[in-house]
Amino acid sequence: MAQIFKRSANALVIASILVVLTVAVGTLLLVMLKIAKSPFMTKQGVTINQPVPFSHDHHTATLGIHCGYCHTSVEKSATAGIPPVATCMNCHKLIWNDSPMLEPIRAAYRDKKPVQWQRVNDLPDFVYFNHSIHVAKGIGCNTCHGKINEMPLVYQAQTLQMNWCLDCHRNPEKYVRPKEEVYNMDWEVPAGVSQAELGAQLVKEYDIHPNDTCSTCHR
Repeated sequence: MAQIFKRSANALVIASILVVLTVAVGTLLLVMLKIAKSPFMTKQGVTINQPVPFSHDHHTATLGIHCGYCHTSVEKSATAGIPPVATCMNCHKLIWNDSPMLEPIRAAYRDKKPVQWQRVNDLPDFVYFNHSIHVAKGIGCNTCHGKINEMPLVYQAQTLQMNWCLDCHRNPEKYVRPKEEVYNMDWEVPAGVSQAELGAQLVKEYDIHPNDTCSTCHR
C-alpha cells in the first residue's frame, strides 16, 4: 500500500508541535506576567481596612497638617514612622473626643497600647528602603505615595516592584525636585524649563549617584 503522506510530513508535524508548544508557553508566560503586575498581586490602588478610617485628605489638604507632624522620623530614619497614639490625642482630646469612630484611639491611649494599623506600602522583608536619603536628595512624597493628601482612605499608589524602583535609580533626573518642594504635593516644574533640564541640574547639584546593584536594596 502506497504511503499517504510524504516522508517530509514527519518534520512538518514535529515543527507544528514545537510551534504550538512555543505559543502555549509564551501565552502562559505573558498571562503570568500580566497577573504579576496586576493590582491583585501588587496591591496597587487597593485600600486596606484600618482600625480607624484615617483620612489624609481631611488632615493634610483640609486642615493643613504637615507630613512631618505625624511621620516624625522621615528625614532622619529608614522608616517614616507611624505616629504614636499620643500624637492623635494631642488634637482628639478636644476635637471629636466623643466620636464612636475614634474609640479605638481613645482605648489605645487609655490602655497604653499602640493602635494596630495595617501597613499599606509594604515592601518584602528582603528589601531595604531608606526614607531619609530619598527626602534628602529631593524625591517628593507623592513620587512614591501619589496624591496621598487627597486620599480619604490610603492606598498604595505605585506597584513598588523592582523595575519601578530601578527606573528611578537609573534615571533620577526624571523624578528629582528642589529639596524645599519635597512635601509640596502640588509642585510642578516651573514654566520655561523641562523636568529633564531641571532634573539634570539637581542631580549634579545634589550629588546624586544612585546604585542599581543588587546589594543596594537587597541586604
